Amino acid sequence: MNSDGDRVRRFIFENRPVRGHWARLGSAWRELRAHSTYPPEVTGLLGEAVVASVLLAATLKFRGTLTFQLEGNGALKLLVAQCTHDFRVRAVARVDRGAVRGEFTEVAGGAVFRRLVGTDGRITVTLEAEERSMRYQGVVPLSGASLAESLEAYFASSEQLPTRVLLAADEAGGAGMLVQKLPGAGAEGDFEEVAAAWEGAQRGIERLSGAQLLRCPVEELLGKGFADQDVRLFRGSPVRFECRCSQGRVAGLLRALGPEEVRGVLEEQGAVTVTCEFCHRPYRFEAVDVEALFAPDSTTGGSEAVH
Repeated sequence: MNSDGDRVRRFIFENRPVRGHWARLGSAWRELRAHSTYPPEVTGLLGEAVVASVLLAATLKFRGTLTFQLEGNGALKLLVAQCTHDFRVRAVARVDRGAVRGEFTEVAGGAVFRRLVGTDGRITVTLEAEERSMRYQGVVPLSGASLAESLEAYFASSEQLPTRVLLAADEAGGAGMLVQKLPGAGAEGDFEEVAAAWEGAQRGIERLSGAQLLRCPVEELLGKGFADQDVRLFRGSPVRFECRCSQGRVAGLLRALGPEEVRGVLEEQGAVTVTCEFCHRPYRFEAVDVEALFAPDSTTGGSEAVH
């Protein structure tokens, strides 16, 4: 992975209604999976989804959380990736591991995507803004032979923006790029120039490979893909992993269950372990922690997470 990971950056075609976003995740992607193990095919698709959520969030002006959700009827039942307005990400996948094991060795390309998600599924993008508790949701059927093609269909259907997307992910990191043709062709008479710029943007992203996307600096990618365009690249923003779980939240959950139930689990299992359903981080409470939970004016958060 290149050193400019964990960042999202915007670029534009000067004096043309074409914009793009680039994102790469390195350590944030590895931290996200620190307590989870998925089959390689699912890891790749989950990484693409996390990058997709970052790219989607980058195209919007909001304060809140964007949730990118994929549901299918194949081995992968559910995939959820979340990104906040300041690019804090988390993600989880629900997969039939038995259905994946040993069945993908002879499958490649788009066939892997379709084998994972099945023949029927949908993508749901939900935007929960902090201002006035606003909530927007767009739903489109899964289409094409990749997550990138499904994301293009989402933009065409829900946002009415012509969009081309390239996504890639492996165990080490994930990366993505999109280009969009914005509404408004500019002054009358330059329609042909705008059309040529958009055609060039599409050809440019087609020149790039997933391997290049994962390893080349963004400046090099833009040079390879859009050498014939006047492209301005902006500074961008850092991306980091952050789950909402914490020892304090888990302690509050246990207090809500009540001392009788929690002590019953402690007696049966020797300790109380609660695992976050999103990031799979386990929180372990020993007997002394449980007693402290229900002591008057308790503020204990339990033992350190199990690693």
